[in-house]
Amino acid sequence: MSRAFVFPGQGAQSVGMGRALAEAYPAARAVFEEVDDALGEKLSALIWEGDADTLTLTEYAQPALMATSLAAMRALEAEGVGVAQAAFVAGHSLGEYSALTAAGALSVADAARLLRIRGRAMQAAVPVGQGAMAALLGMDLTRARAVAAEAAQGDVCAAANDNDPMQVVISGHRAAVARAVELAKDLGAKRAMLLPVSAPFHCSLMAPAAEVMAEALDDVSIRAPQVPLVANVIASAISDPATIRSLLVEQVTGSVRWRESVEYMVAQGVDEFWEIGAGKALSGMIRRIHKPAVVRNVGAPEDVTAAAEAVPA
Repeated sequence: MSRAFVFPGQGAQSVGMGRALAEAYPAARAVFEEVDDALGEKLSALIWEGDADTLTLTEYAQPALMATSLAAMRALEAEGVGVAQAAFVAGHSLGEYSALTAAGALSVADAARLLRIRGRAMQAAVPVGQGAMAALLGMDLTRARAVAAEAAQGDVCAAANDNDPMQVVISGHRAAVARAVELAKDLGAKRAMLLPVSAPFHCSLMAPAAEVMAEALDDVSIRAPQVPLVANVIASAISDPATIRSLLVEQVTGSVRWRESVEYMVAQGVDEFWEIGAGKALSGMIRRIHKPAVVRNVGAPEDVTAAAEAVPA
């Protein structure tokens, strides 16, 4: 079987995530300690014992999810399964940083610091209350784009995440996104609802955050990943560090082309996807994109053991 390791984005966080991994595997615990040191605070305490509302804040959620994914990856490595046993890595939005770190392109400390900067910059780009995001269920990308364009009326309203054949997330000015929700309902969307997020990610309103990330990424060493990254904004594989750096900046304002990314990997022969870290959101999307795919979640010690046993010696 040809497999890909995929890494979740914001929304997958939950208090307590990764704690069992840290207790079972010293290498997993070391990841959380490294992130704590890099940020100069006990993020691990917030992840394992903190307040859910605080953990949901972008500046905390982003490095927390990366830490949890990397802890799972280190646990897999302790059981003899490394990233070299995947054909590709990919991540949904911030998950791209987790994927690159798992593949050796970024250090854990640099990824943690970059995601803290990214979270703060994305939050600061648009005053609270002025932006919004909404999920349109039962609509494909073409119809969702048409809805967004009609609802814009001079504001920003665009497709932010093309998650699967029947789920597109739109982003932009709050009034325009609200208009799009009502329009989508009128046009037969199964559901259309505003999302509980603090900023309108992955649209042109994030341009100030992209500038911040361009500067931050200039100061960081990026190496060629051990296996290619399927990048969000182009839905194809890259390994060149300069290209990775450029696309991580573009990703802040660009659309997450997740459906196409999965279709690309399938076309390259991938038939097994391992979701590494918290939650199961990507697994559901992948099943809707490609029903025959074998999907495995690796977020707890028992998952790690089962995954390692599934890999031929």
